[in-house]
Amino acid sequence: MSIQILKNNITSGELDARLKRVYVTDEAVKAQHERYLSLAEDFAALFGEDRAARMFSAPGRTEVGGNHTDHNHGRVLAAGINLDAIAIAAKNDENIVRVKSRGYDMDVCDITDLEIKEDEKGHSPALVRGMCAGFKKYGYKIGGFDACTMSSVLSGSGLSSSAAYEVLVGTMLNYLYNDGQVDAITIAKIAQYAENVYFDKPCGLMDQMACSVGGFVTIDFNNPSEPIVNEVKFDFASSGHSLCIVDTKGSHSDLTDDYAAIRSEMEAVAGCFGKNVLREVNEDEFKKNIPSVRAKVGDRAVLRALHFFADNARVLKEVDALKKGDFEEFKSYILESGDSSYKYNQNVFSVKKPLEQPVSLALAISESILKGKGAWRVHGGGFAGTIQAFVPNEILADYKNAMESIFGEGSCYVLIIRPVGGDEI
Repeated sequence: MSIQILKNNITSGELDARLKRVYVTDEAVKAQHERYLSLAEDFAALFGEDRAARMFSAPGRTEVGGNHTDHNHGRVLAAGINLDAIAIAAKNDENIVRVKSRGYDMDVCDITDLEIKEDEKGHSPALVRGMCAGFKKYGYKIGGFDACTMSSVLSGSGLSSSAAYEVLVGTMLNYLYNDGQVDAITIAKIAQYAENVYFDKPCGLMDQMACSVGGFVTIDFNNPSEPIVNEVKFDFASSGHSLCIVDTKGSHSDLTDDYAAIRSEMEAVAGCFGKNVLREVNEDEFKKNIPSVRAKVGDRAVLRALHFFADNARVLKEVDALKKGDFEEFKSYILESGDSSYKYNQNVFSVKKPLEQPVSLALAISESILKGKGAWRVHGGGFAGTIQAFVPNEILADYKNAMESIFGEGSCYVLIIRPVGGDEI
């Protein structure tokens, strides 16, 4: 449909049922009208008003359980959220993909040339080229299109803005050229391929999978080339809690070594048993051999291995609690996971900067407000950035005010677990 017809359908409410399937509440749907109308104006200004335009969305994600377990082939529990990347797009017959994200330069990709470009590594055009190459590699159709996008998934927030963008590009390719026949798991795998091979970032699959599938999802990476993915049915809106992500505004600069050390130390422990990753190591055998392991790789590596084994098993308990509808039991496991990350995985602050501990402070304030009522834990990679909290609705305003009085206005995001992953509106 033309941009004008698309805008009329948005303002008239004709698309509200489809928007509600994605954004859950009537209030959230109304808030989306302005976003999509504004993006339609962007598209018309860049690409013309008469194009056959379509609307797409892909969510950010939150890690719920399994902190730093995926890279050692463990289990994770994640969920899609209502913060998302959206697009208005239309096919072209030029074999060119143009993606203009608000606030950024336009990404342009000639899809007749899908070779890896060294000068694109680390930049968003690599993700576009990588997604197109991945679709072709998996045997799916590709073609040119023009798109305008915008995102409410803040970069560096631990909510996977890059994965949301990758899945959004994949969703456009899926519906524009493959009639929506590419399943969400395959799109996630292609997104990881684009980020690993073309963008040159060695990420796991959790972020892309949670963004692509949506809802609560558990992923078992025991065989990382064929992860076992299961949706977890739970009506979060009925829990009486809100999910808060608090951005402590801590800097991620100079933390690459801290992140890398977690994986390398876990793998060093696995190496003591002739294995590549901790998932291949028998936990009882590891515990019996702690004296010799600590002599080889050090105490911190042993502690991080203890965290891996416990948090990997804990994911199953969290899933079981959600399936039973026992949110109090679920919260108890969230607290256990957070305690393990703090004491054993040690990814709450960097030992290189002991005077800078914004995540520790956020957890301390959360405990003072939520103890005996809610749950809190470090979120994502850790060291800086965000924490996660499950906050009873009756004290949500107090919690939000307390956090924002310390970390700044707008630092506490109140989220909805989104039931739909990457999708055409």
